[in-house]
Amino acid sequence: MTTTQNSRPESADGAGPLPAEAGQVSEKEARQVAEAAREAAWDRPSFGKELFLGRFRLDLIDPWPRSDPDDVARADEFLAAFGAYLGSEVDGAAIERDARIPDEVFHGMARLGAFGMKIDRKYGGLGLSNLHYCRALMLAGSVSPAIGALLSAHQSIGVPQPLKMFGTPEQKERFLPRLAAGEVSAFLLTEPDVGSDPARLATTAEPTEDGTGYRLNGVKLWATNGTVATLLVVMARVPAAEGRRGGITAFVVEGDSEGITVERRNAFVGLRGLENSLTRFHDVFVPKENVIGGEGKGLKIALTTLNTGRLSLPAMCVGAGKWALNVAREWAADRVQWGRPVGEHEAVAKKLSFIAATTYGMESMLDLSCLLADDDRNDIRIEAALVKLYASEMAWRIADELIQIRGGRGYETADSLAARGERPAAVEQLLRDLRINRIFEGSTEIMHLLIAREAVDAHLSVAGDIIDPDAGLGRKAKAGARAGAFYARWLPTLAVGRGQAPGAYQEFGPLAGHLRHVERTSRKLARSTFYAMSRWQGKMERKQAFLGRVVDIGAELFAMSAVCVRAYAELAEHPENVELADLFCRQARLRVDELFSGLWSNTDSVDVAAAKRIVAGRYAALETGVLTPPADLPWVARWQPGPSTAEDVRRRL
Repeated sequence: MTTTQNSRPESADGAGPLPAEAGQVSEKEARQVAEAAREAAWDRPSFGKELFLGRFRLDLIDPWPRSDPDDVARADEFLAAFGAYLGSEVDGAAIERDARIPDEVFHGMARLGAFGMKIDRKYGGLGLSNLHYCRALMLAGSVSPAIGALLSAHQSIGVPQPLKMFGTPEQKERFLPRLAAGEVSAFLLTEPDVGSDPARLATTAEPTEDGTGYRLNGVKLWATNGTVATLLVVMARVPAAEGRRGGITAFVVEGDSEGITVERRNAFVGLRGLENSLTRFHDVFVPKENVIGGEGKGLKIALTTLNTGRLSLPAMCVGAGKWALNVAREWAADRVQWGRPVGEHEAVAKKLSFIAATTYGMESMLDLSCLLADDDRNDIRIEAALVKLYASEMAWRIADELIQIRGGRGYETADSLAARGERPAAVEQLLRDLRINRIFEGSTEIMHLLIAREAVDAHLSVAGDIIDPDAGLGRKAKAGARAGAFYARWLPTLAVGRGQAPGAYQEFGPLAGHLRHVERTSRKLARSTFYAMSRWQGKMERKQAFLGRVVDIGAELFAMSAVCVRAYAELAEHPENVELADLFCRQARLRVDELFSGLWSNTDSVDVAAAKRIVAGRYAALETGVLTPPADLPWVARWQPGPSTAEDVRRRL
């Protein structure tokens, strides 16, 4: 690509100058930036990738993976101490009321090593596995979701994880011991006009004339931990030049550097203790030694980091499901209406059943994804994305059903309940705190598209040039030959499979039928995807509702696989879990049937046409009769470069 009046990036990786605020980029350019950032190679096995291709590779998850016994022993010791500290020293209700995590909680968690859970022991960290790190987040989130978010943002996407994966030995030696000891980190990518579309990133990093570093200028929005962090990962655009690749680049930035101003602490509907900032950079010097991975690698680093970083959000969703199950179970047994405990009434019983089964399903998906991530032989980009998507959606539904079970008390605050002598179950807070998970680290809509892109990668790698309007005749001819060879081998495998054999998977006893169903359905899903690609070709990328249903079916199949394998792996210790696995699969199969029906019977095209008319104002008369928000301010605030004129609201611990 070439620049037009300095308003567009020069290359697909986001290199090139932009004006003070990011200029408009075309849809094609935005896609190219995202495509250049994704991890293209598939050099390790992926259960999720195979599932979307109609290949039910149960051997990739059965037998159920196991953690190293020494790692388990060390983790259990920490989790016991961490749980005891959280239970005795942390007042979650006070954090909610005061919208603030006390300084002493930061210090207490630092003494335990909680800020170094994912940092290698040679740098002073605990070196926990992904599985045990997620269990620690589950514990923290059950006491205060704001603490869970603090620890997650610090370690899953903050400085420790990018340095672990892409940092130099010198960078690790310089920064990781500080973070393991209790300094807090934050990740700064989002800008006032840049969310899921990074092509318009406007924060710049201009190389200094003497070649010793860069000068950062820009504004970053919604930086979790931004008001307390002493080390930042900042994404900024380095202009391309002769001999310089440029592009969106990741930097480690000292939080106290001259020119950084925390202009606001943002406030939200939930997670009221969250230290989230609006941060301005004005001529902030960053030494060249603080570049992570090289110029132009920033987005690839961010996406690769998120492959495992996304596991932290479902951990807190699973914790919320467990908490909700406890409240729902005890309330349903204690509360009597119409002569019987409410749990015995079918309307409530169905909700209890859904909460229990879904919590087991989410936990099984999460544990499996963590165990696969802990084994470097697996590529878990699809699995981690699926569990993030699935758990964030299902935990929200669980919280909503819990409020319904609790009735008026579910809508009432914990303080109000306690004031009249009732158990202060903060159910309404649970709903508020969980809502952000459907947006954090990839919204549900973006996750659908991201996973769908990975799910069809095998097709695009062999046949993409056929539908690419920019591909010449030579490329199209070669793609046609590749596609012919690939589909001649692949399509026949979708006709018949092991799931059609009545005795298949019999080692799983009463769950064998569910696994046969997964195998058959994965092939049906692959056939549906292939048919859609043949029908819509290049236009398929706009069929977002269709792609969303394809991904949701895959998520249910992944969850069903996980619960069946886990239940039989734990049969000796928890025989009752076979019942939970069966319950979950029965419910999931109904959801899958509904999703398949929606693939071809829907109102998608009508909805899209209607939306165009709505945005154009055709039905604006429908909005009359109410007082709407004032229109004197823009929907997205504009910013100008230069020194800050706001008070620095940075919090010093």
